[in-house]
Amino acid sequence: MNTSRNNILEIIILALSSFFYIGYLPFIPGTFGSIAGILLFYLIKDSAVIYALFTCICIIIGFLVTGEAERILNKKDARCIVIDEVVGILLSFIFIPFDYKLVIIGFLLFRILDSLKPYPAGRLQNLKGSLGIMSDDIIAGLYTNIILQVVLRLVSFRTS
Repeated sequence: MNTSRNNILEIIILALSSFFYIGYLPFIPGTFGSIAGILLFYLIKDSAVIYALFTCICIIIGFLVTGEAERILNKKDARCIVIDEVVGILLSFIFIPFDYKLVIIGFLLFRILDSLKPYPAGRLQNLKGSLGIMSDDIIAGLYTNIILQVVLRLVSFRTS
């Protein structure tokens, strides 16, 4: 009975960490994880409270499952773990109004920053377990959000 319970728990961990198996797509799973995050942004964009709460829940779930997924897969930050990209994109757009141009800019910025790993993301990524997996995408998402906030203010100042 314990074996089947462990198997079910592992299936749940892998499903959540791969964001319902999006991470198992054969190419660019991180990009598809980011796109899934954008779809979530679109679906819950109309309520800042629900968006912030959902983002917090995803962060918590990410920290709970990614380290375990890494252990199950026996691979550091395995490609199929993409809940970190979902979280990063959600953070990128928190308190940002929905606009297709901003979504494209934010997506590109997030993917670039996630690849470049600006300080302290590169260092944090080397940490073991969930902290190492989640932190670089959280940093990339926060940096993206800051840049988008600045862009929004500059554009609004120029038009007024």
